[in-house]
Amino acid sequence: MEIVYRAAVMFLFLWLVTRIVGRSTLGELSSFQLILFIVMGDMVQQAVTQQDSSLTGGLLAVSVFAVLTLALSWADSRWPRARAVTTGVAVVVVERGEPQMDVLRAERMSIDDLMAAARQQGFERFSDIRLAVLEANGELSFFKRQESGDGTPVTGSDGSPNQPSVG
Repeated sequence: MEIVYRAAVMFLFLWLVTRIVGRSTLGELSSFQLILFIVMGDMVQQAVTQQDSSLTGGLLAVSVFAVLTLALSWADSRWPRARAVTTGVAVVVVERGEPQMDVLRAERMSIDDLMAAARQQGFERFSDIRLAVLEANGELSFFKRQESGDGTPVTGSDGSPNQPSVG
């Protein structure tokens, strides 16, 4: 029964760590981060099973992680407020061509990472972006500004000038 308690505590700890660390998808991890997560997995296994290599110990540990994952998913679907805590909410990182520096700092995202993601989506300048959203899963969604008849971006109500190039 001790394995069940250890697995539950480790699950909650890992959930908390992933919420604190931020929103990176696996494709965006650096080599060091990937190695760190692999090593962390081995340390978690040792902490949960206390070197118990029995089939029962492994089944119990994995079962606790699975049940707690299902419980979080159920809570997310049942209570919208729980979803904001367990998985996070989408945040706007570019609005009307202006990077939201305070949001970027809060999300620990560099302007260079934002520029690279914008270039990958075909944006040359921030002024071409009407809205960019950092989704709860770590992906960035970009929405293009509408263009006027002469091909120039339509300015917002504040008439803000063109922004510097993304690259």
